[in-house]
Amino acid sequence: MTELAELPGYLIRRLQQLAVSMFVTTMGEAGFDLTPVQFAAMTVIGQEPGIDQATLASRIAYDRATIGGVIARLCQKGYVARAIKPENRRARVLSLTTSGEQVLAQVTPMVMSVQTEILGDLTDSESAQFLDLLRKLVAGR
Repeated sequence: MTELAELPGYLIRRLQQLAVSMFVTTMGEAGFDLTPVQFAAMTVIGQEPGIDQATLASRIAYDRATIGGVIARLCQKGYVARAIKPENRRARVLSLTTSGEQVLAQVTPMVMSVQTEILGDLTDSESAQFLDLLRKLVAGR
């Protein structure tokens, strides 16, 4: 009989569930309605103002067909502004609003704390090794 705890796919899925749960709980307790994907999108938009939706989807490894819904929710919350790209009227360019910049600045330290909590039972050396191995596994895929 196969032990689930021996399957990397199962363990990765469980860790992802735990990470999302920690993130959502932390955001909720702080009064923010923000998902990990929304945070990732806001972070990249903040780093690359004027980025288009397709490029954003690629940067955060998210499906191009559904990134529009993520952006629509961020626009509804007043965190992101979407405009038509002048040289390609089908493309939308994105920027953080002042409110979005403020929220991102407030939640980033909390998100960093969650990252530490996710790795909580690992030593500093184990954490570094684990992150190196994760990067190796996702590189080029």
